[in-house]
Amino acid sequence: MTRSEFDDIRAHIAAEADHPGDLLRVARSLLDDLESARMREATLRTYYLRLLTAARATVAAEAAGYPAPLTFLTEELNKRGQLPATEEEVNRILADAHTAAALLASLERAPEEPVGLEKTSVRAVAGNGPRVRRCSGTSRTLPR
Repeated sequence: MTRSEFDDIRAHIAAEADHPGDLLRVARSLLDDLESARMREATLRTYYLRLLTAARATVAAEAAGYPAPLTFLTEELNKRGQLPATEEEVNRILADAHTAAALLASLERAPEEPVGLEKTSVRAVAGNGPRVRRCSGTSRTLPR
């Protein structure tokens, strides 16, 4: 559930606080969404653990001199349909990996050195901090 949806629900509760039936429907909907999010998180954690285990087994197999160390990782990726099948997919995956590495490197830079900003403008912005955008209002109506 997005922040905007939570804001909409808060606004609905504030506007319709005297209708307990509506509040009960909202509460049930929130519980359903939370349960769904919990299940998605558990599934993603399981996928992550399996992938991490396969990666560690691959590195261990290479260190032990196993004749085909990529077998563990290849099998796990194959189960999920994540093995590249064409040269185009291979090139796209490699490009994505290079882009991800560059983004991580830029995020790990010291905050005093933003890319493309001069020192004087950094001081002016740093004192005030970044502007935070917030959703407000009720863009969506809830069932009655």
